[in-house]
Amino acid sequence: MELRHLRYFMVVGEEQHYGRASRRLHVAQPALSRQIQDLEEELGFKLFDRLPRGVKLSAAGTLFLEDARRILQAVGEAMARATRVARGQSGTLCIGFPENASWHGVVPDSFRRFREQQPDVELQLRPVASLEQLDAIRSGRLDAGFLNFMPKADPDLDQLLVAMQDVKLAVPKRHPLTKIKKLRLRDLADAPFVWFPRRANPAFYDRMMHECFRGGLKAPHIIQEGFNEATILSLVSTGLGVGWVLGSARWRCPKTVVIRPVVDLKMPLTLALSWRRDNTSPLLALFIGEVRRMPAVRAVNRG
Repeated sequence: MELRHLRYFMVVGEEQHYGRASRRLHVAQPALSRQIQDLEEELGFKLFDRLPRGVKLSAAGTLFLEDARRILQAVGEAMARATRVARGQSGTLCIGFPENASWHGVVPDSFRRFREQQPDVELQLRPVASLEQLDAIRSGRLDAGFLNFMPKADPDLDQLLVAMQDVKLAVPKRHPLTKIKKLRLRDLADAPFVWFPRRANPAFYDRMMHECFRGGLKAPHIIQEGFNEATILSLVSTGLGVGWVLGSARWRCPKTVVIRPVVDLKMPLTLALSWRRDNTSPLLALFIGEVRRMPAVRAVNRG
């Protein structure tokens, strides 16, 4: 039994006339009659009582027609769902992002745009540190992720640069450092620091220490570790010390904290959208396309 048998039977059952059913199906009447006979032989009972003009559903045929309709409807709905997934119009897409990039700019804007363009897609958003995202993307737990400090080359991953960021200093509002017009690294020699732990990102930690040493901050006075930017901002707001944050922290900075540039700290950092090269998800392709078309992303890639 094939789906066409059920479809032919349903139309004949609704029309109760082979001629009208053949015209509706665009199938020759003898061929249609043969298909119904094949179906009856396979089932082992008659679906129709033959009349001088047309046919009439048998008692068994009436019951079978109800089930045939349900089966064809279910198949149609399954095909529609699968088609929407294949076209990237529905399904699930899982995207990671660092918490400090979610307050303003490309990351929240891309989520908003994609939800507006694809309202039937389940967009699962996971706040995950960049190094953890790399493992999750490689293993398939994430379809893609926005990563700070993305490695320049990785044979398994593709990436799209979405923003350039800089490192700035978070300072308590009434701290003496706020009165220095052009703040330099050497001015921070005696400042107590809330510093991120090396295990959070060894490469970035070592690069920061090198840049600080080069600028005259040879032995930062670290009194407390803050695992993420939110913790650093919170501790700085209490007056405990100063701390390094990304420039984007100004969008969620506590009222008691000032974000200051340090003029001789040259630490340009990338924010990139990364995904596995072999991920063929239509939803992922649509998301990447939406991000690629964003004016801010086009501008940073032209630059």
